[in-house]
Amino acid sequence: MSSNNASASSKSLRVAVVGATGAVGREMVKVLHDRNFPVAELGLFASERSAGKVQDTPYGALTLTAFDAAVVKGYDVVLLAVSGDFAKAHAKDLASAGALVIDNSSAFRYDADIPLIVPEINAHVFREAYAAGSRLIANPNCTTAIAVVALGPLHKAFGIKRAIVSTYQATSGAGAEGMAELEEQTRNQLDGKPVTNSVFRHPIPFNLIPQIDAFQENGYTKEEMKVTWETRKIMEVPDLPVSCTAVRIPTYRAHSEAITLETIQPVTPDAARAVLADAAGVKVVDDPANGVYPMPLNATGQYDVEVGRIRNNIVFGDHGLDLFVCGDQLLKGAALNAVQIAELAL
Repeated sequence: MSSNNASASSKSLRVAVVGATGAVGREMVKVLHDRNFPVAELGLFASERSAGKVQDTPYGALTLTAFDAAVVKGYDVVLLAVSGDFAKAHAKDLASAGALVIDNSSAFRYDADIPLIVPEINAHVFREAYAAGSRLIANPNCTTAIAVVALGPLHKAFGIKRAIVSTYQATSGAGAEGMAELEEQTRNQLDGKPVTNSVFRHPIPFNLIPQIDAFQENGYTKEEMKVTWETRKIMEVPDLPVSCTAVRIPTYRAHSEAITLETIQPVTPDAARAVLADAAGVKVVDDPANGVYPMPLNATGQYDVEVGRIRNNIVFGDHGLDLFVCGDQLLKGAALNAVQIAELAL
């Protein structure tokens, strides 16, 4: 079921995008426009070195402004596409001034008193917190956001006992620099030139890197643990067993995930397809005999998360399910989800 655009609203809001020159910041601006968010004024904020430059947007050419907390506090909605350290330094002050602050970093995701929101799954948490005066909201990790859009409806219908996730994550998960490194170093590889790496730990062309973020004491990377921690919080199942292996692959955009579930109730592929076909933000793409299944090439630029290869898991039998998921992590994994959160306040 496709995501809907923002409903008509009598509100007209001043919106600030902080980190507007990055891949996520640019997508935020596009999504605001594409979803007809009621923008009265759009402020684009960036670093001192970008101040004064003009950025082309769907709203026309706009001049970038150096971040100034005193100025940004005057906006109604603040979308942060910045580092965790920057968010920790400024997000709470901006929210205390009355702005709805939606932070795309990991700075506040694990704070018990700060909502972590995927609107299709836990919009009620936002509404309760917002009504109580909360103005700082965390946007989840891109991999988690894509996964829970599919997992949430399945959990509601069948109950999830445990989940095992293997991810195949695009270079854009490391920002515009990641995509640039893939492109430049692939050309070097094909031209017989030396292939170097600076964004990624190893050369990415024609390679897979089974490490995203730093390794933790338990042998998992922080990226992998984010999927566990955030899935539990968003789905409100604090002890849900979730294991993830995260792999960087040489694609531009859209993360893919192979997910194995053990369910509490019996499940069939047809029953799962029926649930997912009715789920907000999901597009069932599942005709393997004709080569139709989720792929990054098709999911790129799409709001919906594609789900396919839906089948009973032969280990867990009629209490098991395997599926393959693809979603544009710059959209549902970041910019789109942030704007959808803002729409909940309209």
